[in-house]
Order: sequence, then C-alpha cells, then structure tokens
Amino acid sequence: MTWQIASTPFDHPDADALRREQRRELDARYGSDDHEPGTPPSAADVPVFLVARTADGRAIACGGLRPLADAVAGPGSVEIKRMYVAPEARGTGVATAVLRALEAAAGDLGARQVILETGVLQPDAIRFYEREGYEAIPLFGSYIGSDDSLCFGRTLS
Repeated sequence: MTWQIASTPFDHPDADALRREQRRELDARYGSDDHEPGTPPSAADVPVFLVARTADGRAIACGGLRPLADAVAGPGSVEIKRMYVAPEARGTGVATAVLRALEAAAGDLGARQVILETGVLQPDAIRFYEREGYEAIPLFGSYIGSDDSLCFGRTLS
C-alpha cells in the first residue's frame, strides 16, 4: 500500500471522517463517549493536521499537533492529537510515517518535545509509541489524576 501525507485543515471532511471513526472505536473500547479529560481539540488550537491518503485519494490515517502552554508541559512542547489509522491500513507503516511527519512539523513549529496521551485500554497504541522511541512521562495538564490515561514523550533532536 502506498500513500501520501499532506497537511489538511482540521475541519476538512476527510479529517472529520477519520476522527469520527477513531471516536467510535474508542467509545466501543471504553464503553462510553466520556473518555477524554480536558478540552477536545479543534481547528482553533490544532495548527497542524496531517492526513495520509492512498494513491486513489482515500483517507486512511491522520494526526495533529496542539501547542501547549509552558505551564502545562514545559517550554517548547506540542501534543499529538487524534492520531488514528483506519483498520484496513494498520500494519502498513503508515502510522510511523504520519508520526515522523508530525515530529518534523513539530520541529518546524520550534517545539523541542512531542508529548501525547493514550488510554490504558489501548495496548496497541502503547506498544507503537514505545517502539517508536517514546518514553512514559508523568500525566500532564487535564490528564493529571486520570485513571484511564498514560502519557508519553520524546525529545526532538
């Protein structure tokens, strides 16, 4: 499977469709639609959103970056938001490609660290981030005190 990754507005229909698929999966996994503490990401606070598309234009993966206030996560930190790969594209390498593209975009924003939250019921995501060089970090921001959250980070070189 080949794909192309492109910057796409957060509220573009393809981006919205992928985020809705992700929410359906998470709602089923956690048994509710109330599994994310804090303010949901939006076009107003996610200046970078990437979508991977197949050669025929089908959207198969996405992820975004939300800059964080220094008080939340330290200076120069951005948070990965809405990283998702459609089930039929999993195992193809597109997740790693989107992650690396997000890291490059984070560097372009001047970030020194990329951090993220994932859920305790998402062992596939946990393994992915650990395999890609992310290390467990303390819960930050609105995730502090959450029993469902695990946070990871990676310093950019």
